[in-house]
Amino acid sequence: MLTVTNLAKKFDGVTAVDDVSFEITPGEIFSLIGPNSSGKTTVVKSIAGLLRIDKGAIMVDGHDVAKKPKETKSVIGYIPDEPSVWGTMTGEEFLHFVGALYGMSPQKRSSRIKELLPYFNIAGIEKEQFQNYSRGNKQKLSILAAFLHEPKLILIDEPIVGLDPESAIVAKNMLTDFTADGGAVLLVTHTLPVAQEISTRIGVLKKGKLLTVGTLSDLRSEAKLDSGATLEQVYTALTTN
Repeated sequence: MLTVTNLAKKFDGVTAVDDVSFEITPGEIFSLIGPNSSGKTTVVKSIAGLLRIDKGAIMVDGHDVAKKPKETKSVIGYIPDEPSVWGTMTGEEFLHFVGALYGMSPQKRSSRIKELLPYFNIAGIEKEQFQNYSRGNKQKLSILAAFLHEPKLILIDEPIVGLDPESAIVAKNMLTDFTADGGAVLLVTHTLPVAQEISTRIGVLKKGKLLTVGTLSDLRSEAKLDSGATLEQVYTALTTN
């Protein structure tokens, strides 16, 4: 579903991502973890086609992101770390706008919106202006927008920031249900318990370099920790020094 090969990106001569390679197959939740300024968001935005990479290749569903942007974007649902504010659009108008960008018919958009709104128990607020929503409700709408066109790959940067506990559980269930149906997820998060709970595999990024990739069991072995070690303990052991 997703193959990243030797990805490199600099900003004003400063290396943000350095020779990063990994792949995600259908049915996987792949978590990318690391400290601030480690390059995680740069990786996600590059896959989403929002940044032009300096070196390497990114393939999504068999298409090169740089050469076939329309084809790759059509199968990606992207949830940024900071929800966009769409002026005076209502939540419903925002979802219709996103659906139209993906070529969905008005009827299909309406059907999917009606289907998705109950997930977070927010049916009714879609008539209110998006800019007046709480941080949590903006995040909920952003998550629903990413699922609207029934993508094959979800890119999500800090999925539960701003969500109440009940909504965080809903978001996690949406991701696990999505992969159970054959979808793939790239999850960027600082919330290591969430990554530990739902990840199939985990990549550890530091200073733009991918230090290691594997299951939690693999990473425990690499860190020379026992089978009861948490991801937080593993992460600390692998990134110290």
